Amino acid sequence: MKDASHPMDLFLRCPLEQKISFSALDRHFARFLTSLSGENMPELYYASALLSHHVAEGHVCLDLKTWERRRIIADDERRDVFTAPKLKDWQTKLSDCQVVGMPGEFKPLILDKQSRLYLYRYWEYEHILADRIKRLAFHPPGTMIRRPDIHCVARLFPGTFEQDPDWQKIAALMACFKPFLVISGSPGTGKTTTVAGILALLLEQEPATKQRVALVAPTGKAAARLQDAIRSAKQTLDCNPVIKAYIPENASTVHRLLGSLPGSPSFRHHQKNPLPVDIVVVDEASMLDLPLLSKLVQAMPENARLILLGDKSQLASVEAGAVLGDLCGGSPANLFSREILKEIMPYTGGQLSDHVEMAEAPGIYDCIIELRKNYRFTDHSGIGKAGAAVNRGEGIQLLQALTACSEEHVFWSSLPKPNKLERILKPFVLNGFKNYLNLIHTGAAWDDIFAAFERFRVLCALRQGPFGVAAINQHIENILETEHLISPGRPCYCGQPVMITRNNPQLRLYNGDVGLILADPDKNGELSAVFPDGTGQHRRFSPQRLPEYETVYAMTVHKSQGSEFDTVLLVLSDHDAPILTRELVYTGITRARKQVRIWSAEDVFISATSRCIQRTSGLRDALW
Repeated sequence: MKDASHPMDLFLRCPLEQKISFSALDRHFARFLTSLSGENMPELYYASALLSHHVAEGHVCLDLKTWERRRIIADDERRDVFTAPKLKDWQTKLSDCQVVGMPGEFKPLILDKQSRLYLYRYWEYEHILADRIKRLAFHPPGTMIRRPDIHCVARLFPGTFEQDPDWQKIAALMACFKPFLVISGSPGTGKTTTVAGILALLLEQEPATKQRVALVAPTGKAAARLQDAIRSAKQTLDCNPVIKAYIPENASTVHRLLGSLPGSPSFRHHQKNPLPVDIVVVDEASMLDLPLLSKLVQAMPENARLILLGDKSQLASVEAGAVLGDLCGGSPANLFSREILKEIMPYTGGQLSDHVEMAEAPGIYDCIIELRKNYRFTDHSGIGKAGAAVNRGEGIQLLQALTACSEEHVFWSSLPKPNKLERILKPFVLNGFKNYLNLIHTGAAWDDIFAAFERFRVLCALRQGPFGVAAINQHIENILETEHLISPGRPCYCGQPVMITRNNPQLRLYNGDVGLILADPDKNGELSAVFPDGTGQHRRFSPQRLPEYETVYAMTVHKSQGSEFDTVLLVLSDHDAPILTRELVYTGITRARKQVRIWSAEDVFISATSRCIQRTSGLRDALW
């Protein structure tokens, strides 16, 4: 007979414990649904509270399997304890509730066959997006456009396949044969250059006048960078000037394209009032949350094309979902079906099959291209090597290399003591910000001032704490004031960089937009909040009219997505935290074009690079 006190028996009988800090909203939501159901059922109460908590953390749904038989301890004043039942029992209990429905039913909560519990609206967002992408992805090759002329392809994408595949050319061919395409790649792999060539190729195959193109990005800053990149790429396109003229140079935010409605989560354009577009290009797609992309595809005409550009290794969206990761996940990169390879082989000299993975049946993988050649960072570039090492989870090896001898353009050092932080920060702050402030004092052109300001940024992992955004911004203001470069006042001062933190559709100012407080010569030197509009012009506002904003010498890594700077000081933390992930470190490092300096505790850096973002959703299963 087995000893009942055997450690393994005790482990099997005792459920794992998990502390959860339920918010007041989580509690209220759980009480509301329990009341609505008419039953005092702990299984429903805690499932609802956990779901609310998970959605607030960026998950799309709650996977009941991961909580089966776990002992949940509320880490708040109530300190209540709930032991989750066996999965089958929990599913049965929830399925019997009036407030829980199956997929397709109109109930507050939806429980699918894979034991995923959704808020109805998130199930609907996911269902609509998956359905539209599957219809686009499984569209028979070539049915939306005639096969591209082989000479046009060679002219716009002259690369050969003698040594390595020209992934940009393959992406262009896929865009012709498929109405849905995802182009993933790290900074410098030529995503926007590729899409400019793709647009030229598509416009050459059909009358350009019939192809209405929209360029969009999740934020104003990312939209401005997209249009700058497209304008630059158009200069080198080998095509008729008439075709070039039909490639738009103006980009907007997704919200602006859809038509934000003040005080409403809905948009002017939707399924019953579709966008007047034939091709939609979305840059920085890793920043797209599930609701926004779902609303975008709903607003697209049935025969419109969708091209997503992004870096699958970057941070996921701030709001719910990890859409780009779900789209790109599930298989090796650059896997193609035999059917699509047959279509594109004539354009590659028959040399492609030796370089790619092959699948028998068509799938979503036919629509996913990963660009691999980096035109900004060489194989020996410090920033490129550091980003790749972080991506592979090789934090220990990277740290050893950086502490032994800093890689070219990448430097690492331990975090300063909090009481020495301002003194150690000072030379970096003056080197990074003194130039733009001097340009302000000498009355330089606003374009020059903004260009100088965008060369350097401090990026923080956290908002609060001694190494968070709030504290670092205060230290920087102290340093600049001591050097008589700024004169901080309230509510604002000349030279102050500001970032909008709340959307204001009426003013067309959105969360993440960055501007400067400057003396306005058209208003007798009165202070105006000045924001570049992406067309070489500037929009100016009275500071009193601005929606909520914050000073932004330093910003979180999350807020830096869609931006690039010549030099970055990446400040992590002196203690570990769930927000510190491989994706965060990678995103911070790759915001730098020329140099990045990392400040972190060693154990925190190693822990962060070994932890990946994992967001629960059903999108990957639905597509792959």
